[in-house]
Amino acid sequence: MDLQHWLGRATHAIQDWADTFGPYRPHPSLHVDDDRFGAVFEEFTARLADNYPFFHPHYAGQMLKPPHPAAVVGHLTAMLINPNNHALDGGPATAAMEREAVARLAAMFGYGTHLGHLTTSGTIANLEALFVARELHPGRGIAHSADAHYTHGRMCHVLGLPSHPVRTDDRGRMDLDALQDVLRTGEVGTVVLTTGTTGAGAVDPVHEVLPLAERHGVRVHVDAAYGGFFTLLAGADGPEGLPPEPWRAIARADSIVVDPHKHGLQPYGCGAVLFRDPEVGRFYLHDSPYTYFTSTELHLGEISLECSRAGASAAALWLTFQLLPPTPDGLGRVLAAGRRAALRWADLIEASDALELYQRPELDIVTYFPAVAPATLTGIDAASARILADGMTGPDPVFLSTLRADRESFTARHPEVVADADGARILRSVLMKPESEDHVEHLHHRLEQLAGSA
Repeated sequence: MDLQHWLGRATHAIQDWADTFGPYRPHPSLHVDDDRFGAVFEEFTARLADNYPFFHPHYAGQMLKPPHPAAVVGHLTAMLINPNNHALDGGPATAAMEREAVARLAAMFGYGTHLGHLTTSGTIANLEALFVARELHPGRGIAHSADAHYTHGRMCHVLGLPSHPVRTDDRGRMDLDALQDVLRTGEVGTVVLTTGTTGAGAVDPVHEVLPLAERHGVRVHVDAAYGGFFTLLAGADGPEGLPPEPWRAIARADSIVVDPHKHGLQPYGCGAVLFRDPEVGRFYLHDSPYTYFTSTELHLGEISLECSRAGASAAALWLTFQLLPPTPDGLGRVLAAGRRAALRWADLIEASDALELYQRPELDIVTYFPAVAPATLTGIDAASARILADGMTGPDPVFLSTLRADRESFTARHPEVVADADGARILRSVLMKPESEDHVEHLHHRLEQLAGSA
């Protein structure tokens, strides 16, 4: 795509539409001449240079990548109108696009009937899911993996709900025996399962927890904010294929959260929450005497805790899905490249004398640490921190992140390491850009160099 061309077409298209309503004189208080703007814009773009190269495959640090050009064009085009998807009169076109895009997300997970909408983030989406959980099981708490996103503990505090962290196994997944012990207390109303932890990309066994939750009369919420789109690889042929059982089981969960601003190629912020039973919409019931008046249809603001929301986000997602739909042959191909990259790098690390794999990647996040002698947590922690810093400042920069592993988690995976501290930082690489597949060997070679000098 020629981004400059389509952005130019966007401004013309919106101006042509605006011209149909007749001319008017812009107010002089809004006037900024080009010379003045140019000076400020130069400073603005110079300041933007103080960023890491999130677009480049040598950036393998946090969960960041640029949106697809189609999403950029869709977002900026709609932003010129600036619709608000809270009420239909604030954004009739983009509200319809939101419903269509959300329906495609629901179908991707196997939901038939559903209630859902976009949010500004996975955090807000999880807040809404836990809010509904509280209303359905008042006085009962939330169980979640100890490795789940900190959102859940925080949102439980916001909602006044007891939070029950459940220990994980040696692959970072929720431990079923520990969950069983928590459920026997009768104090839990909802279990949160994570399909793709933000630390190591671990996938909780949804298919094994669902019957357990049913026996105890509790709901299941799936936090698929990071990993949700990987359902497109469930049962796929080739090395990128994932075991289908946990992903197929998501269709039986009571609610799901997914972030299109991660693997859905969207700009921040674009999250989504989905409920299997549309009847939960009754918990959102409210009235706005000056908002809901142009349509008898359900307004998105009537099924959302948020009020104003950018219609541009819905437009961007809708346009992207027309070109790269949430199907195995659409977005699935994008995720497959990152998954293959992670598996390839894991193989290289396992064959390396300078690096050790912390655990095999389940999705597209690789966790590893430098081989040090003697093998101690303090030595690994210091070497990881040094490699992180040296990697960003060297002549051939690579950009990584670190993950703190506690003593129990580390020794469960690597009992040979001397636990002389309560934990250690390890190295973590997120290969969510499909271009990573062509750069894994370079990244590995550079990391071996850095580990050798650490």
